[in-house]
Amino acid sequence: MEKSEFRVLIKHYFLRKKTITETKAKLDKYYGDSAPSISMVKKWFTEFRCGRTSTSDAERSSRPKEVVTPEIVDKIHGMILDDRRMKVREVAEAVGISTERVHHILHEYLDMKKLSARWVPRLLTLDHKRNRVTISKECLAMFSRNPNEFLCRFVTVDETWIHHTTPETKEQSRQWVSSGERAPKKAKLGLSANKIMATVFWDARGIIHIDYLEKGKTITGEYYSELLDRFDIDLKQKRSHLAKKKVLFHQDNARVHTCVVTMAKIHKLGYELLLYARICVYNDIIHINE
Repeated sequence: MEKSEFRVLIKHYFLRKKTITETKAKLDKYYGDSAPSISMVKKWFTEFRCGRTSTSDAERSSRPKEVVTPEIVDKIHGMILDDRRMKVREVAEAVGISTERVHHILHEYLDMKKLSARWVPRLLTLDHKRNRVTISKECLAMFSRNPNEFLCRFVTVDETWIHHTTPETKEQSRQWVSSGERAPKKAKLGLSANKIMATVFWDARGIIHIDYLEKGKTITGEYYSELLDRFDIDLKQKRSHLAKKKVLFHQDNARVHTCVVTMAKIHKLGYELLLYARICVYNDIIHINE
């Protein structure tokens, strides 16, 4: 729907004595992501309260229409496609027009907007996604047979880097996209020398054990095996209800998790090892339980 048509709807709700919140809720209900922002609704409510009746844009003498030519539009489009992170100021300087005019061309002629990258744990291949779906279904089937029992026994583990430096912010990652394009993706943390490895064990009730790897050390099969012993002590203290039950242990397929030493330790501890589907399986289960 065009902007002018949304303004007519906003005026309609204003005349019907609707509040700004009610108007925004109705627009979101019927038009979803294409609905105008709350700030835009507030702006037009203010305009109508001040006596404005027209929903059309007022003429601006500072906007020379002759600047907008097909050549200028194509040039700006090409620059943005070459560098999606290009700033409006840089485009204006390269083309030789005002930043206001560049904004107008980007939004009105090219129908583009700048979005921040959507944080994801990692970028997955098609095989990774297919494998996760298959194993998630198997785990969810196990969960469906006895939800309470499954959540009572299910324990998972994963490693994560805790960075000392601040990664790129969402604001810094913003890129220009055309209408209908999805927001760009990026891995949540970049490489950094100032970081520490944390290994976290948890279940449906919360964190059971956290291990911080000492600087200069690496996780080996022997280290992970000893870590499982330390975790098992905390498990017995914090989850006494598992004393007579077999733990459903879930871990990824990293080499230190699947080596002979680790497999022997898991067998010795009496854990039942689940297939690898990473933490997404656990999150799905908790969501269903709620």
